[in-house]
Amino acid sequence: MDEDKTYPKKRLSIIIEAPFLNRLLDMLDRPDVPGYTVLPALAGKGKSGAWRRDALSSDAGRMVQVLIVLDAEKVPAVLGLVRGVLDRQMGIVTLSDVEVLRPELF
Repeated sequence: MDEDKTYPKKRLSIIIEAPFLNRLLDMLDRPDVPGYTVLPALAGKGKSGAWRRDALSSDAGRMVQVLIVLDAEKVPAVLGLVRGVLDRQMGIVTLSDVEVLRPELF
């Protein structure tokens, strides 16, 4: 493999309330989803105003981010799974082009 070569992929970012994370991950545990990473969202500001994780007294308003890197042809199926969870609660989904060094991991 050429050390300087990169390979095109898609990056799907999902920000969702922590109490709904397990439902989302259950849907993502499928063969067409190569993997994901979950990160805490520490603070933010949006249409509903600003929030900080350390000011929350429960998981109800705590947010997490799920990152998925995958092939472009898998995106429609995965977005369908994500929509199944997000149609019932708040969340933000973004899709972007990325380049990876080791395509076999995705």
